[in-house]
Amino acid sequence: MTIELKLLVFAAVCFVLLLLLKQKEYPFFGLVLSGLAAVYFSVISFPMFMLLILLLTGGIWLIDNLFYKKTRAVGAADSTLLEYAKSFFPIILVVFTIRSFLVEPFKIPSASMMPTLIAGDYILVNKYKYGIRLPILNNTVFEIGHPQRGDVFVFHYPVDPKIDFIKRVVGLPGDKIQYQDKVLTINGKKQENVFLDNFDYATDGANIAQTHRHKEQLGGISHDILVVDGSNQYDPDMLGAKLANGETVTVPAGHYFGMGDNRDNSSDSRVWGFVPEQNLVGKAFFIWFNFGEMGRIGSKVQ
Repeated sequence: MTIELKLLVFAAVCFVLLLLLKQKEYPFFGLVLSGLAAVYFSVISFPMFMLLILLLTGGIWLIDNLFYKKTRAVGAADSTLLEYAKSFFPIILVVFTIRSFLVEPFKIPSASMMPTLIAGDYILVNKYKYGIRLPILNNTVFEIGHPQRGDVFVFHYPVDPKIDFIKRVVGLPGDKIQYQDKVLTINGKKQENVFLDNFDYATDGANIAQTHRHKEQLGGISHDILVVDGSNQYDPDMLGAKLANGETVTVPAGHYFGMGDNRDNSSDSRVWGFVPEQNLVGKAFFIWFNFGEMGRIGSKVQ
């Protein structure tokens, strides 16, 4: 979840809290909201926060219908707390359902997927492409499909699952991967790799990165990658070090090997290992906004 969206959520919570305190009704509800917001920003993920708010507003509505509605006088107005619960619950339910099972928005934070995706791209991710999963737990309850070689996929970072990463699927379960001289070899077959042109881009700090743009073929997907002259350095226990030494890496069952399209400026499976099936979020498919480059709006992710 982006900083901008976190601030927006926090502002909305504060607004509701102030309204409740102004009405001087149910002060403990205000404390609960404050506690939830604090916990959210320090510990839990945005989906968990939404679930807690959903349960809270729905619980208030349900308790009122079961125990208090029948005791109120006919025509009596609902309390401020109940009005807010009844107003917010359907909206949160719809957003939570769409976000959990259909489509989820993400913002690209870095240059690791250039030139396919650039920092500042707002993308949509298909949540059901890789199966229907339980919110929060992320367990698959209904299988629909699996990542295919060449997919741009979003997943929970294996080192810290609260963080979401986006890379390109290079290796499927059982694949044997080699990466030498900027060329991928999968199961003994070199993937087509054609030089296109030199590609320079501005980095953080106003420096210019000088790279070479290549066209790579992965399965049925043709896409551009960026590479630089020379080799990267990896710790001896990293998969990147094994690949650099000419070793073949085999993708374990139930795992995937992901790489950034900006091959020499990407923290990916070469650094932190394979992506477990359990960590899958969905497939990126659409750029819906970019404040800096409006021309990218409406582009498909390929």
